[in-house]
Amino acid sequence: MPEFCENGTTFFRWTTDKRKHETSLRNQFAGPGGSSCWLVGGGPSLKQADIELLNASPAPKMCINLAGAGLIRPTFWTSYDPTSRFLRSVYLDAGVMKFVHRRRAMDIVPETTFKVCECPNLYFFEGDSQRGFNDFLSQSHRTIVDWNDSMVQAIDILYQLGFRTVYLLGCEMRISASEEMIEFARQRNVEYRPEKLLGDFVKECEAKGISKAELASLQSPEQYHFEQQKSFEATISTDFHYFRVAQFMRLSREAISLAGMKLISVTPGSLLNDYFETINQAEASQRILESVGDPGKEQTAGRYTDDRVRLPKLGGMMRDFQPLHWSQKTVEQKVEPPGKKRQVINTKPQPMVDEADIQVERGVAPELLKEELERMKKYPVQIENEG
Repeated sequence: MPEFCENGTTFFRWTTDKRKHETSLRNQFAGPGGSSCWLVGGGPSLKQADIELLNASPAPKMCINLAGAGLIRPTFWTSYDPTSRFLRSVYLDAGVMKFVHRRRAMDIVPETTFKVCECPNLYFFEGDSQRGFNDFLSQSHRTIVDWNDSMVQAIDILYQLGFRTVYLLGCEMRISASEEMIEFARQRNVEYRPEKLLGDFVKECEAKGISKAELASLQSPEQYHFEQQKSFEATISTDFHYFRVAQFMRLSREAISLAGMKLISVTPGSLLNDYFETINQAEASQRILESVGDPGKEQTAGRYTDDRVRLPKLGGMMRDFQPLHWSQKTVEQKVEPPGKKRQVINTKPQPMVDEADIQVERGVAPELLKEELERMKKYPVQIENEG
C-alpha cells in the first residue's frame, strides 16, 4: 500500500537531474458554489457535440489523451499511456496545465529533444494501484488513483484540484459494431444488441459460423472522434476495458457522493448513463452560466465610474461575523517555522486607490505615499562615496 503523508503534496515538478519540487495545487480551483469542469473524452459522439458552445462555456476543459484534438484547446490535460502517443503542441503549450505520472518524467517530448519534466505548466504525481471503490476520492490522498484508465485518473485529479461538478462529454465507454458488421451478421441470423459487449457479439457470430477474421475484414467500428484505428482484436479488448471501468464507477458511487463530487454525463448513449445523472450539453452549459455568469451578456459600461457594491436581489441583510468564540488574538495568530522571528504584519485597513489616481499634485504626496515617506525617515541614509 502506498504511504499517505498528511503534510505532503499530491502534485510536484521534477528536474532533469531528478530533483523533486513540491507544489501546492490542492483545492486551487475550488469555489464557494462548487466549481465545475468539462471532462472531454475521445469518443465519436464528440463529432456531434456543439463545439462552439463548449468553447464559449465559462468553465475549464480537461481533455484526456488525444481527446479534443483539432476541436478544443484544453485548460487541463492528462494521459495514462506512453508520451510518444500524444502531441507536441500540448506538452509545450504553457497555457495548458498538464498532469502525468512521474514515470514519464524522463520521456522525450515528440519531435523535440526536450524531456517531459522540462515542459511548462506540467505537474507529476505518484499513482495508487491499491485503492478500493469505497476510498476512491478523499482529501487525505496524496497520490492519484491508478486503475489503468485515463478518465478515472482525470476525475481524481479534478477532485484534488477542487472541482466538485464534472460534466463528461465524449465519454461513451463503449464501442459499437459497424453497420457493415451488423448487416453481415443479420444475414447469418445473428441479431446485434447494442447493450451487449462487442466481444459477446463476436462469440455469437462465431457460434453461427462467422469467423473473427471475416468480421475484421469488414468496416471497422468507429472508436474515436479523431483519425485513429486499432486492430479488431484490440478494439474488442478496449470495449471490455470501457465496460469494466464503467462498473468501477458504478461501484464507487457512494465514495463519490460522500466526497461531494457530482459526475454528470453529457454523452448520448454512454454506458455511464445507467448509473449517473444524464443531461444534454445545452442544459449543462446553462447550469454553468447560471453559476458563473454569462460572459456574452455582461456589461462594461459604467464599471469604472460606478463604485457601488453590486449585489443580487436579496430577501434579507448580509453582515460579516467572526466565528463565535474567536478573539482578535486568534485572528492575528500566525504560525512561523521554528527559529524564525515572527513578523508583525500591519493589518490596518488601507484606503482603496485606483491605479490611475496614484499621482503627486501641487507637491503633496497622496496618503499612501506620505505613510511610506514617514516610515523611511526612521532609516537614515548615509552616502559613503565621494563626488
